[in-house]
Amino acid sequence: MTPRLFTRITSMGLGAVLAFKLRSAFVILGVAFGIASLTLIVTAVDGANRKAMEIVDMFGPDAALVFGGNIMKRAVGMRVLTLSKEDAARVENSLPGAYQVLPMRAKGGEMVWLGHRSRRDVYIVGATHDYAKAWNWPLTEGRDITLEDEARGAKVAIMGDAPAREIFGDKSPVGQIIYIRKTPYQVVGKLAYRGFSGGRGEVDNRIIIPLSTLMQRYNLNRKYFRALRVKFLEPDYMDAHVANLRSLLRHQHHLGPTDDDDFTILTADEVLKFLAMFKGGLTIFLGVTATIAMLVGGFVLANLFSISVSDRAEEIGLKKAMGARNSAILLQFLVEACALTLLGGVLGLFLGLGLGQFLSRLDILTIQFSWKAFLMALAGSQAVGLIFGLSPARQAANLDPIQALKGEG
Repeated sequence: MTPRLFTRITSMGLGAVLAFKLRSAFVILGVAFGIASLTLIVTAVDGANRKAMEIVDMFGPDAALVFGGNIMKRAVGMRVLTLSKEDAARVENSLPGAYQVLPMRAKGGEMVWLGHRSRRDVYIVGATHDYAKAWNWPLTEGRDITLEDEARGAKVAIMGDAPAREIFGDKSPVGQIIYIRKTPYQVVGKLAYRGFSGGRGEVDNRIIIPLSTLMQRYNLNRKYFRALRVKFLEPDYMDAHVANLRSLLRHQHHLGPTDDDDFTILTADEVLKFLAMFKGGLTIFLGVTATIAMLVGGFVLANLFSISVSDRAEEIGLKKAMGARNSAILLQFLVEACALTLLGGVLGLFLGLGLGQFLSRLDILTIQFSWKAFLMALAGSQAVGLIFGLSPARQAANLDPIQALKGEG
């Protein structure tokens, strides 16, 4: 086939796309919904991978986070305040490899204010000294909580980025006085922006105060705390560190060999495993949705093209009578199919990205656009065009010219 003939056939195929506008619109929309689902899969999985790396980086590969209570086997009424000051002291003084231990407790839904400016639903975290260091969380200005702050129950605070911006705007909060439950606190530091949303909402929407201050001001049990952050010197041996930590806490809590843990230990690896399960479920769900949508689009294309072959039987018969080969007829219909699915692919790509952005703003999904999504959208659309357009194209190519001219195709 000469380039000139190929160009002519392509031109005729594109002309047919424009001529049959209603058919073209149905095919484009059918394919677009499938490609939109495919685009959403690719961008959501890429976004989940990026978010997983951000979480692990924030969590730290050299740290373990211990919660009171067994999250995995939590029964109604089970105690969650099972971690004590004695546990923290034993971990800090006796656990091999541990170099920093940070007990924590928190209160949510608090209002922070100064004058006429305020922020509601702020997460107040009580912690001992060096909170920012324990969480690998840089301070943009000021200082961390100190041993002296904790010892005397000082009314000092480190502000997260969200409440600092809400109350002080672009001004420095360090040295200023803020109010939490009508109690004044002096701001001594400000945490860097992290921009991550988790189970408790925006991670930057927090204020850190000394643990002793939190327990005193909120009249909490001073023996127990909710979580314990432990950092280790050699992250390559995290499995051994976690095993030693579990053994020490079980001994501290007088648990027998058959008793379940009354605490939960999380590490970066555990976080990754959970995210992998979530990502796998997301991929399967969206994958099934995308497959069904693309199959529906393909069947719409095949059925409309089969009807089109019958409607255009006289046109096909005339072309054959004038010397058109079966291969030329086949190619023309495939060009039509691929052109329509290409348009559907481009439309579906933008639909998928738009839906992804909408879900991202609602904190339902995190998406990340890449050229992989663009290439997969185009490849998927062309695959639908070739696979589902081939049968009606063959049907058109194999029409008997005499019967076709009589309109009996």
